[in-house]
Amino acid sequence: MNSRERFFALLHNEQSDRPAVINPVSVVTEESVTALGLDFSKTHLDADSAAALACYSHDVLGFDSVMPYFSVVAEAAALGAEIRWGDNLRMPSQHSLVFSQPEQVKVPAGFLDHPATRCIIDAVRIIAESRSDALVIGKAMGPWTLCLHLYGVENTLIDTIDDSEKLSDMLLALVSCTKAFTAAQLEAGAHMVTIADHCTRNLVGPAVYDNLVKPLHKELNAEFPGKLILHCCGNTEDRAGLFAEAGFPLYHFESANDIRNMIKLAGGMKLTGCVNNPVTLMTGGRDDVVKQVSEILQGGIDIVSPECAIPLCVPNDNLRAIVDCCEGHRRELSQNYRCSTI
Repeated sequence: MNSRERFFALLHNEQSDRPAVINPVSVVTEESVTALGLDFSKTHLDADSAAALACYSHDVLGFDSVMPYFSVVAEAAALGAEIRWGDNLRMPSQHSLVFSQPEQVKVPAGFLDHPATRCIIDAVRIIAESRSDALVIGKAMGPWTLCLHLYGVENTLIDTIDDSEKLSDMLLALVSCTKAFTAAQLEAGAHMVTIADHCTRNLVGPAVYDNLVKPLHKELNAEFPGKLILHCCGNTEDRAGLFAEAGFPLYHFESANDIRNMIKLAGGMKLTGCVNNPVTLMTGGRDDVVKQVSEILQGGIDIVSPECAIPLCVPNDNLRAIVDCCEGHRRELSQNYRCSTI
């Protein structure tokens, strides 16, 4: 069973040889960048470099998936925001807003040909053509996250109270960007696309998601059925059921949530997570990683992943420990099978 087959078997609740290990968002480390002799700031704009760096987690660390969008700013760059592209120890960052009114939101003719978006589309194509065994994942910012980035966090949150109609119009205009970028990556060969939409309880209550964002998520899932992974950080136990209602086949969740409760809340929606970044992966050791992954597996998650984009300083050995633990689960399954047939 190859990586892609393993993932889809588990996604559809079918038998697999072992749990899958995927990266719905970035698992790039400074160690991986250095091993490949790359300049991280240039990988966001060069498809060959992006593809090579994305494949490192699959080829060397053993992840089942490959995902070449390492930041959260590609769409913002293509729509005119000021971006600083970071370095080997710093992720790219955005330093300007773009829109103040819904009528200003337009997907320009060259949106998909801007170097930042074209890099990801072309990297997906390179990966899909060269790694037939891997699960190829694309990524696009959802309308809520685009609004936070392009209209501003403060403006967005104020409008949830003072002008929800304007905010609704803004989100409706921005979802066209999500659709265009998602479609382009699927056409390039992605098997799934992560929709990163940070509508977490740290920012808004579940009613805002239910009323303003869920209808757009339903629209996305209707347009790309079975192809989307939702990523949303933070504690989301008060809205996990709403994510399921929106139609996502898979939700990438954080360690701040209780696993067994999340499984109950998710219903038919599969879950992937939720190895802790700051404590387990960044400052812990291999034994800490194995301990947490074992607990995640025992909790009922069979598609394991880091909880969010990992810090660049995470040791690669800690990432490899995730895979090794799941490989160990394969051996346990094999032993149990042999014992049951003796």
